[in-house]
Amino acid sequence: MAKADLLSPLSVPSMTTAEALSFYDSLEPVDLAFMMGRWQGKGISTNHPMDGILEIICWYGKEFIDSETVHPLLFQNHQGEIFKLKPDPTVMALSLRFHIARYPWIAPGLRWFNRFFKTEISQARLRMMENRGAVTATMVYYYLPINDSFKKIDDNSVFGLMDYKLIPQPFFFLLQRCTF
Repeated sequence: MAKADLLSPLSVPSMTTAEALSFYDSLEPVDLAFMMGRWQGKGISTNHPMDGILEIICWYGKEFIDSETVHPLLFQNHQGEIFKLKPDPTVMALSLRFHIARYPWIAPGLRWFNRFFKTEISQARLRMMENRGAVTATMVYYYLPINDSFKKIDDNSVFGLMDYKLIPQPFFFLLQRCTF
């Protein structure tokens, strides 16, 4: 897949895992400073168990304050307000086990449930780590066995690869820098 095909990060079609890996590998790594700020996200459909889960519960994106202060899960409510959530291993496991993206009628209940996981405390950190042969900025969750590695599409867009220890297939997403 050509880089030009993804220059509009919030309107990317689905792709196979092999296509996503090939595209990820073709991109240049980013450093920690590049990732600072707030980013709006969108999952990439690759027939991964997480496809659609974040969108169904109104995932907004991620925020990087500094290398030790990272908010990996920003969500948006119906009033447009953005809030931070603490990742929960049990909720993650249940969401994947029951394939909640297949049941859109459950979304309002899940969004209501989010209120119990709101936080202002950092839930991850950012490090330079090797992934697929390249050292790049990588977000490390505190409470989940997940690392998100980022590669540069352009100055305001990155392609993310989520490595979740419990699922061998990587999950892919796009982030676009917010320029308030």
